[in-house]
Amino acid sequence: MASSSSKIWTVPNVITMIRVILIPIFVILLLAPWPYLFYNYDYFLGIQPFVAAFAFAVIAATDCIDGAIARKTNCITDFGKFMDPLADKILVCAALFALVEIGSLPSWVALIVVAREFIVSGLRMLAAAKGVVIAASIFGKVKTVLQIIAIIMFILMDCTLFVSFGQGFCSFYFYASWTVMIISIIMSIVSMGDYFAKSKELFN
Repeated sequence: MASSSSKIWTVPNVITMIRVILIPIFVILLLAPWPYLFYNYDYFLGIQPFVAAFAFAVIAATDCIDGAIARKTNCITDFGKFMDPLADKILVCAALFALVEIGSLPSWVALIVVAREFIVSGLRMLAAAKGVVIAASIFGKVKTVLQIIAIIMFILMDCTLFVSFGQGFCSFYFYASWTVMIISIIMSIVSMGDYFAKSKELFN
């Protein structure tokens, strides 16, 4: 009988794979001109960002669900350890690239985030090759939460329904969105530095 660490089709892993499958659907909801399929397309154009933001939030929330189930049922597997963080990275990168595509986010933000993920993944692979496990720190967890919040705010930034709230609200929302995004970028760099600090012995 296979050990729990070698099993693949556990409930947490299935949820993780569903998260990966739903990522293209989120991208379609954000980028595709599906509102024009409806007669009253103006209404659906107005709510398109909300639909995409809701889909992103639901997909991101499954990360907490599969993690909680895995810990509660003691069903932590090698596949889950590999696939769960990878699914998170794919989701965040897909959202950032989609925001760049629609012009809501400059490409340098996505470049910093993606570069950080490559560097950290490389460090963890190097550590794993030498039999060292680098545990995720609180910096990385805070970074992930801030990224999710910032992405949701940027998805909604160009929502036409916000115009009805007035220019003051739109300006406040713009600066608030960028504040959260900048803080998330700073936390990305800080968490990367933490990984380097934990892995400094690997370079000796």
